Amino acid sequence: MFTVGPVQENCYVVRAKGSDRAVIVDPGDEAERILDALRQLEVKTVEAILLTHTHFDHVGAVAPVARATGAPVYCPELETQILADINTYMRFPGFGPFESYDADHTVAGGETLTLAGLELEVMFVPGHSPGHVSYAIRDAGALFSGDVLFQGSVGRVDLPGGDWPTLLASIDSLLRAYPPETTVYPGHMGITTLGAERDSNPFLRELAHHS
Repeated sequence: MFTVGPVQENCYVVRAKGSDRAVIVDPGDEAERILDALRQLEVKTVEAILLTHTHFDHVGAVAPVARATGAPVYCPELETQILADINTYMRFPGFGPFESYDADHTVAGGETLTLAGLELEVMFVPGHSPGHVSYAIRDAGALFSGDVLFQGSVGRVDLPGGDWPTLLASIDSLLRAYPPETTVYPGHMGITTLGAERDSNPFLRELAHHS
């Protein structure tokens, strides 16, 4: 986990134990730092760059990291136009400009990707953004939740395409799909588990009664 950029976004380099192949989840900023980390980790091949969604703090380093590694970029299909024209969609003065990127592949949810020796399940979890997806490695008990679920908090819904009932339903679908001991690797803040958030996250009280 590398926390990058002014908004303190978590970028993940994910690989099987001892493997020199990896995937990167949400390279949000500080491309050089991410590339240095790959060298230090002795990652020889980045097989994919996986995006949970296309808010600037999650995609700011996509183009330079993709160029340096040759890795194809997987983008939620509902948000490819944002990635392709990132500065037009920037609503936060003082950040950027960022380099746009035309996605190599799209994901919509329901796919299973086999990359770098890992099986990643893609799940459609909108609410924070219209096309948001999560990536889970079921046999490793790992969930890359993007900005849907945080430690003690949830993704904001006051950005374009955000919607609270939709977000709550998405979180509920994650709680139903994966066991409570699943480790949640979120887009911001600390690592947690699904069970801990189900039981103590104040935003999930509505779900606690029937899960």
